[in-house]
Amino acid sequence: MNRLRIKRIGDALVMALFVLLLPGVARADAASPWFTTAQGKVRLIAAAPTTGASLSMMLGLEFQLAPHWKIYWRSPGDAGFPPRLDWTGSGNLASAAIAWPAPERFSVLGLETVGYSGAVVLPITVQLAEQGKALQLRAQLDYLTCSDICIPYKTKLALDLPAGGSPAGPGEGYAALIAQYQALVPGDGKAVGLALASATLRPSAAPVLDLRIRSRAPLAAPDAFIESPLPVAFGAPRVIADGPGETLLRVPVGGDLAAFVGQPLAVTLVDGARAMTGTITPVLGPNLIDFTTLATMLGLALLGGLILNLMPCVLPVLSLKLLAALPQPGQSSGAVRRGFLASAAGMILAFFALALATAALKAEGVAVGWGMQFQNPFFLVFLAAVITLFACNLWGFFEVPLPRAIAAIGERATLGNFAAGAFATLLAIPCSAPFLGTALGFALAAGPREIIAIFLALGVGMAAPYLLVAAVPRLAASLPRPGRWMIQLRFVLGLLLAGTALWLLWVLSGTIGVRDTLAIFALLLVICASLAFVRDPGPRWGMLVVALAAALLLPEFSSPPDESPAADARWQNFDPAAIAGLVRDGNVVFVDVTADWCLTCKVNERLVLGAASVRAALEEPRVVAMRADYTRSDPAITAYLRRFGRFGIPFNAVYGPAAPGGLPLPELLTTGIVTAALAQVTGR
Repeated sequence: MNRLRIKRIGDALVMALFVLLLPGVARADAASPWFTTAQGKVRLIAAAPTTGASLSMMLGLEFQLAPHWKIYWRSPGDAGFPPRLDWTGSGNLASAAIAWPAPERFSVLGLETVGYSGAVVLPITVQLAEQGKALQLRAQLDYLTCSDICIPYKTKLALDLPAGGSPAGPGEGYAALIAQYQALVPGDGKAVGLALASATLRPSAAPVLDLRIRSRAPLAAPDAFIESPLPVAFGAPRVIADGPGETLLRVPVGGDLAAFVGQPLAVTLVDGARAMTGTITPVLGPNLIDFTTLATMLGLALLGGLILNLMPCVLPVLSLKLLAALPQPGQSSGAVRRGFLASAAGMILAFFALALATAALKAEGVAVGWGMQFQNPFFLVFLAAVITLFACNLWGFFEVPLPRAIAAIGERATLGNFAAGAFATLLAIPCSAPFLGTALGFALAAGPREIIAIFLALGVGMAAPYLLVAAVPRLAASLPRPGRWMIQLRFVLGLLLAGTALWLLWVLSGTIGVRDTLAIFALLLVICASLAFVRDPGPRWGMLVVALAAALLLPEFSSPPDESPAADARWQNFDPAAIAGLVRDGNVVFVDVTADWCLTCKVNERLVLGAASVRAALEEPRVVAMRADYTRSDPAITAYLRRFGRFGIPFNAVYGPAAPGGLPLPELLTTGIVTAALAQVTGR
C-alpha cells in the first residue's frame, strides 16, 4: 500500500470522525440531531442530503410529541405561541418560509387553542443565496409545548448540506415525509371541493359570524379557524344548517365588532382530511337573539345579584339592611311581609332605573360601565349628603312627618324599607362579584332589551333574601324582640352610615382635591349640628357624635387616595402599549385595575396582593406589576376592560410567554390564584 493511498485513507477516517463528532453536521439521513425533552423531541430534516442544482429546496421541522402534549399553530387561539425560527448565523441562506399543515382544536375550560399533537412536520421552503453551493443551517428555535401545564423551550438546531447534484439514494433524505405533510397544508379548496360563499356578522348580546360553505360532498365534522390582525376572538363553530351543497357555520365572536366589518378575514376550514384556506370580507347582517344564551346569562345575573349581598363593598350599607329587617313593635305578619317586599322592591326598581339610564347613555354613544357613577363628583356629594341625613335621622336629630295622603296609603316603615333597599343598591354598585362580570359583559355589549333584562335579574338576585322572608314571614321571628336595645342599635347603625359618608368623602378627595372636599365636609357638619341643636338645644350627645365624626375623618384626609401607602414602588403606571414588548422580552406582566371607590379592590390589595408570598412573586426580576387607577374616568382603561369583555372592577390579568394575550383572573383573589397564574403564564 503506497503512501498516497495510506494518506487518503487517513484523511477519510479523520473526516468521518469529524462528521460524527461535530454537532449538527449532516449525516447520511440529512437531519440534525434531535433536541429531546420529557415532552417530546424536535429536529430539522431535509428532503435531500445535498443542495442539488436548484436555488430552492425543502426542509422540515419535525416534532414527535409525548402523549397529551401539543404545540401551537401559526394562530394559537386564546393562549400560547407558535414555533419560531431565527436563522441568524446560517450560510448561503437567502430566505426560509414555513408552511402550516391543517391544525386541530383543543378546548379546555372555555379556552380555545389551535395546534398539533402526536407527530407533525412543518414544511419549510428555503431559497439559497448562491446556486450549487453548500448550505449551512443554524436555527434558533423557540416553541411552547402544553398539556395540563405549558413549558417553553429554546434550542439551537444545526444542519449542513454539502453541494452536489446527485439524486438522493434510498434512506438519504426525507422527501417523502416532508411531502406527506406538505399535502396537508390547506390550499384554495378547489382540489377538495370546498369554497367560502359568504360571511355575515350578526350583532347581538353574544355576536356571531355566520359562514356559508359550499362543498361537493357533505361536511362530516367541520371546524373553522379565523385569523384577523384586529383584537377579535373567535370561538369554536357549530353547524346551524346543512343543506345540499351548502353548510352554515356559526362562529362566536368577541371583541370590537365594528372594527372588523368590511375588513378581510383569513379562514381555514378543516373537515377531516379535507382543508382549505381563503379570505373573505364579512358584511353586517340583522341582529341575532340567542334565547339559550340569554337564559344562561339571566341565571348568572341572579347568582351574581345574590352573591353581591356578601361582597365587601356592601358592608358599608349593612346598617340600612339591618334597619330594614328589624320588626317594628306590634307588627303583624302582614306588616313584616310588606316591609320586606318594600325592601326588595326598592332594590329591583333601583336596578331598573340603572338599566334605563345605562341603555340611554349607551344609545348616545357613551362608554358605559359598572360603577362609573362613582367617578362623578356630583354623585358622590349627593350620596354622601343623603347618607348623612339618614345617619342624623337614626340619631334622632330630626323626623320627617309624612303628608296625610301618603300616610293613608301605607305605613311609614314600608316607605323607609323601600328607600333603604334603593340606597343599598346604589352603594353596592362599586362592587363586582363572581358571575356578575359575565352577566354585565353580556348586557352592556348588547341592546336595551338585554340590558333591562339582566339588570332586573341582578335586582331580583340581590333582593332574594328579602323575598324569601316576605314569602315566609315567620323567619323574621328569629330576630330579637323590640326593646330599649333598639335605641342603642340605632346609634350604632348611625355610626356605620356616618362611616359610609366618610368613605364617600375620602373617595371624593381623590377626585376634586382635599381642600374642596373639606369644605363639603364642613358644610355637612354644620347641617348635622344645626339639626341636633334644633331638636334639642341642650348639650346632648348629638354634638359629641358630630365631633367624633370630625375626629375620625381628619386623619383620613391627611393621606388622600392619590397619596395612599398602597401606591408603593413595586407598582408601575399602567401602560397597555408596553405589555406586548415586555412579554416578547420574556417578562411576566401583572395588571391590577383598581379604584378608590372599589372596596372589593381594596380587600384584594390588602389581603392578597399585600400578602408576603404574592409580594415576593411580584418583586421577582422578570415580573412587572402595573396598576391602573380607575378612580377617575379614563378612556384607555375603559377600552382595556372592553377587550376582555369586562365592564366593572376589580379586574386583574397576567401576561407571559405562555399567555401573551393575557389571562384574566376572578374578581375575588386568593394568594393561590395569583401565584398559580404567575406560574402558568411562564410555562412552569
